[in-house]
Amino acid sequence: MSLKGLIKSFAVQPNKGLDLSKLDPRDTSYFKSRDEAESALLEDTKAIDELQDRLFAEGKQSLLLVLQGPDAAGKDGTIRKVFGPVDPLGLRAHSFKAPTAEELSHDFLWRVHQKAPAKGEIAIFNRSHYEDVLVVRVHRLVSAEVIEARYDQINSFEQRLSFYGTRIVKVYLHISKEEQRERLQERLDIPAKRWKFNSGDLEERKLWDQYQHAFEAALERCSTDWAPWFVIPADRNWYRNAVVARIVRRTLEDMNPRYPEPGFDPKGIRVV
Repeated sequence: MSLKGLIKSFAVQPNKGLDLSKLDPRDTSYFKSRDEAESALLEDTKAIDELQDRLFAEGKQSLLLVLQGPDAAGKDGTIRKVFGPVDPLGLRAHSFKAPTAEELSHDFLWRVHQKAPAKGEIAIFNRSHYEDVLVVRVHRLVSAEVIEARYDQINSFEQRLSFYGTRIVKVYLHISKEEQRERLQERLDIPAKRWKFNSGDLEERKLWDQYQHAFEAALERCSTDWAPWFVIPADRNWYRNAVVARIVRRTLEDMNPRYPEPGFDPKGIRVV
């Protein structure tokens, strides 16, 4: 499926009244089977590696992938599976946690802008500037008027990045409340995963409905032509990984990075 087809299938249409409860987080209909999805993932990650090499060599464009979702939605796993085979040269991942005192002394976009990809790079945001219209909204840390203004400020910020050569893809990993429960329990039951468990996640889970409404507002208000939001069913890890990889691959193909022509005649040079 082309990038336009993926946008039609998964992208949020602004001003259409997004209702996440009507989207099935267990849907796997894009691929015929798990085997097909896993085969596609291998092909797409190989292609992403090759396209990233061209992007880095060209040095004129960049790609920003924003990953958001409820706790335990699989942001870390998505990064590992989609970008694990990619050459780390020209690839950066950033995780945004609670802002520091210095970050709070600036506007909410300050810390994010510093991590935007340079030309030739792919940057991945594990959480992002959207926390300032999600967590901040749910916990009422600022007024409704400030939140309302931030949607427009985010759109302007992303449009600016786009104008200067950064392609932006934003992915919401859509999981069910029951799937989240199972994944959080796994973090307690499996010793190797206990380091991921945070008791605060249980308090946030009590606010599930409020977070769903906050996500709906952010996705609908900030899905634009220059920075679309994609809602990806994520209860099945194998499906989530394959769809995200396909979107990243098709986006890079649409960007069509090219190796630069050398400023010399290579046929006239012999290494001795």
